[in-house]
Amino acid sequence: MTLEERKRAAKTSIFKAVFPNTTNHYDTLFGGTAMHLMDEVAFITATRFSRQKMVTVSSDKIDFTNPIPAGTIIELVGHITHVGNTSLKVAVDIYIEEMYSDHRIKAITGIFTLVALDEQKRPMPLRK
Repeated sequence: MTLEERKRAAKTSIFKAVFPNTTNHYDTLFGGTAMHLMDEVAFITATRFSRQKMVTVSSDKIDFTNPIPAGTIIELVGHITHVGNTSLKVAVDIYIEEMYSDHRIKAITGIFTLVALDEQKRPMPLRK
């Protein structure tokens, strides 16, 4: 597989329902919960691309553009944006879907950097 084919094959999409136990006093998804879910999707995306042990080393930027209300469905979509020697970048977007309509908007975008580790937990080259 080419690098571009591997990037496309690694794209990850996960759906979740936003229940009241994950929301704040404004009845919207906790920011920390959103970041947790985004990091998980970034990890899965990176692992699907590399098939190596990966760890998050940074979240470069996370933009919260729309609040995510309780009682909605969210889709988290991760895709590889950059492949380096030992690390890669994964963009993760969260989309809000209303449960009983076709309305859908992007709520959050973030960039995560993950690095491949060897058995001694040191950075190692990514398989390309």
